[in-house]
Amino acid sequence: MKKNLRQLILLVGGLGMSYLSLAQTPTDGLLMPKGDICFLIGYEYGQFDHYWEGETLRKNGTIAKVQRRTVLAMAAYGITDKLDAYIGLPYVSTNSTTPNGGKFAGASGIQDLTLGLKYRALNSKTEKGQWSVFGSLVFSTPASNYLSDYQPYSLGIGAPQLAWRALAEYEFNSGLYLRGSGGYTWKGYTQAEREYYYNEGNYFTSWMDVPSAWTYEAVVGHWFFSKGLRVELSYNSSRSTSGDDIRAYNAPQPTNKVDMDRVGVFAQYFFKKPKGLGVVASFSQVIHGRNAPEMAAFNAGVTYQFGLFKPKN
Repeated sequence: MKKNLRQLILLVGGLGMSYLSLAQTPTDGLLMPKGDICFLIGYEYGQFDHYWEGETLRKNGTIAKVQRRTVLAMAAYGITDKLDAYIGLPYVSTNSTTPNGGKFAGASGIQDLTLGLKYRALNSKTEKGQWSVFGSLVFSTPASNYLSDYQPYSLGIGAPQLAWRALAEYEFNSGLYLRGSGGYTWKGYTQAEREYYYNEGNYFTSWMDVPSAWTYEAVVGHWFFSKGLRVELSYNSSRSTSGDDIRAYNAPQPTNKVDMDRVGVFAQYFFKKPKGLGVVASFSQVIHGRNAPEMAAFNAGVTYQFGLFKPKN
């Protein structure tokens, strides 16, 4: 049986606001064999110098280019041939450069602990290919006491999140596959270091309600070299269910309504020797948004998969 490497590609927004990142959802159409475990060490660099203030794209000359670096450690385990479990923990560092070469103080530290499950509900072969249907449930919570209201340098939104997603994929015998998914992410409250804020009204409290969001993804991919390489083109969309707009001459805050459309390319290669070793790489660009950064991000990582327990004869 071929061992399919697992990964979660971390894609966190530069404004650190309230839209879903791919770090928090198992999004591919693969499952590991029972008893296999896979480790991922990944690095991502993202930057932006334009962002949408409401629906207006603008450039902030004060903060200039915002930079975001993330190191992700992640593990996945095949509980059964139909059920995978995931755990991930990222370290994030942020800063921005100015036109004269100076830097604004950013933030750094451990972000959110993520725990997830993915279950294959259907696996049906046809004359021309194969259908697969999955469901996933992912929970994340802050793993350190970072300041979520320190925008645009915050490590994350600082609130617990619970995301569910349904995914369907059809793979043709030629190696071409199509995948679509949709889901909902509930987001809780985060605490700011102030006792008053404005969100289409006055709130005399330090607790901010982070808007939940609907998320969608469409992928076209292809296997090459007898399933030694896969390449994907993707489109992702996220729409908040509530929230306010960034006010003119003000910094963003966790209560903002964040909408975002993003395109990307992804590749994963499996080495024949040493067995179980693989590499992943991706690039993505936010092409449209509301209260979101026009972020470009590059990600690269190394994976290693092996059988944790030997099957019984």
